[in-house]
Parts: sequence; structure tokens; C-alpha cells
Amino acid sequence: MVAKAQASEEQAEVVDLPASSPPATNGTDHELTAEDILSADDSLIQRVEVPEWGGHVFVRGMTGAERDAFEKSIIERRGKNREVNLDNLRAKLVVATAQSSQGKPVFTGAHVAALGQKSALALHRVFKVAQDLSGLGDDDVEELTKELGKDPNDDSGSD
Repeated sequence: MVAKAQASEEQAEVVDLPASSPPATNGTDHELTAEDILSADDSLIQRVEVPEWGGHVFVRGMTGAERDAFEKSIIERRGKNREVNLDNLRAKLVVATAQSSQGKPVFTGAHVAALGQKSALALHRVFKVAQDLSGLGDDDVEELTKELGKDPNDDSGSD
């Protein structure tokens, strides 16, 4: 039986408030300060079973700065143009987020190509958890491509 990882489904509630309304509490009366936010341990780590690989791996959600660096890493310059390079996208994200139980990275950037040759099912399972823990939705890649003026569904192959 294939074990499937389930990412946290918690999402922040968005509340539109008229200017005259008191602030929403969303179940808590504590208004956060900069110190509260900056000192909070908000790291997300999840164990993912990967029977195809014979065990499990821990996946850590990226920080905001790590996510920005990841997004920047998939953008290539071609002359005056910029394009989103989706080659080995799943492997790149898994490399960036897979870690040991001691918090050490499992992979380095040198592993991307080899990891991309592994089972698509196994890789996608780990990728989905990394995506969820890092707040990366499918529409984020689409948004990146639109910002660069490229249609993500354009398979013309012209460079």
C-alpha cells in the first residue's frame, strides 16, 4: 500500500473590514507585535513516506527569503527576455526542502538532475508536501509566467 503524505490544511482567514469596524480577532484577542512575529517558531516540517525509495524523508517549508530565491532560480535570462525554466522543477523544490531528522539537507544542487530521473510518483509526493508547506500553489508558477509575459500553456517550443 502506498502511504500518502497529507500537508497541513490550515490557512489564514481573510476578513474584509470596513474602516469603522473593530479589528477581527479570528479566535484570539492577542494582537501580534513585530517581536511576537519575529520570535515565533513558524517552521513547518513533515515526514513523508516514500515506499518507492525504501523509507521516509523530512520536508521543511521554505522561509519567505528561501521561496523568493527559489522563484528567482527558475527564471532565466535570454538576451533581453526572461523566461520561467520549469525543467526539473519538482526535483529542484525537493532538493531545496528535503532534510534529515537532524535538520541537515539531504541533497545539494548537484543532485537535481539525478533526482529528476527518479520515480515521478515518488518525486511528486514529496514535491506536493514541499509545495504545500512553502505556500506554493500551482497558480504561483502561472503567475510568474504571466509576469514575464509568457503563456505557461504555450508549447510552441520556439526560443
